Amino acid sequence: MEKEKYIAYVGTYTHGSSIGIHLYDVDVEEGTLSERKVVPVNNSSYVVKSKNGKYLYSIADEGVAVFEIKPDGDLELINKVGIDGMRGCYLCVDDTGKYLFVAGYHDGKITAVHTHQDGRLGQVFDGVFHKGVGSVAERNFRPHVSCVKTTPEGKYVCAVDNGIDQVKIYRINTTRNRMELVDILRCKRESGPREIVFSKDGKYAYILFELINKVGVFTYKDTDKGPEFELIQLVEPLSDQLDPMHDCGAAMTISPDGKYLFTSTAGDNSVAMFSIDQEEGTLTKEFALPISGEYPKDIALFPDGKHLAVVNHESNSITTFAVDYEKKLIVMKGKPMKVETPNCILMTNIEVE
Repeated sequence: MEKEKYIAYVGTYTHGSSIGIHLYDVDVEEGTLSERKVVPVNNSSYVVKSKNGKYLYSIADEGVAVFEIKPDGDLELINKVGIDGMRGCYLCVDDTGKYLFVAGYHDGKITAVHTHQDGRLGQVFDGVFHKGVGSVAERNFRPHVSCVKTTPEGKYVCAVDNGIDQVKIYRINTTRNRMELVDILRCKRESGPREIVFSKDGKYAYILFELINKVGVFTYKDTDKGPEFELIQLVEPLSDQLDPMHDCGAAMTISPDGKYLFTSTAGDNSVAMFSIDQEEGTLTKEFALPISGEYPKDIALFPDGKHLAVVNHESNSITTFAVDYEKKLIVMKGKPMKVETPNCILMTNIEVE
């Protein structure tokens, strides 16, 4: 085996000139991306890899598109599966690789899809519409599921609902093939939870709140009585206080070594870095700096953690930065790369013989 090779998949909206998922070769040392090709798919707003790493699932207008990942990272369409609802916005696979979960922003629904052993998608086996009334008229008083994520031990699925300020926690009943609601984490009214990630050790959860633009730090335990979350800290990722009304939390990721959490903010158009206390799980803000782009909808760290890629939805670009952990700053690498209405980025290794 040669050294590992990496590729980045960037999903885009396709109502303009873009036609789907852009493939980039990743130069890990340099911290740069070079575009290889574009694979057609309608409105790819989120992509995720299958548990065995052989397939890429993408949101598509038709539901979910399934691609086989070739040895060089190229994608070959296998099939598309409908999800019995409106277009999704976020995907995750469970630890067993048996299920794919789809978050529905537009219809406030979480959908569970069977995966076959070879990675193809099978049938939708359950879908739950969230009910309830949100608090902000702009969000139409309706549920909007913005993120789905399995818990660290793999027992539960968290459905983050941006519209009704809740995270609903489900267990999969494998005998009945049903999602069963086991708990609800109620967040502050009008906070707009957008995304959840768990610490590397699985003891802490971080929730990015879009509307109040803060990160909530929660302890997480899987107890006899079920999953338990407790809020221990709220931190702010803004670079300034000039226009907090129009700033909103956009994306969040944890560094490969588990020691830092990064967030991006739209409006402020910045990226913030927090160091994670490895004992307590709490966050300390190290910097919040501009990203030379508009609406940083997604962010990804390079595999060595030394560079950062920012996907700028409104300015139709991807910007990359070197991360200087000691000096607490980011330095831009080269010019912004043009890509129309990018939504998400997945950086991953590929097998090169």
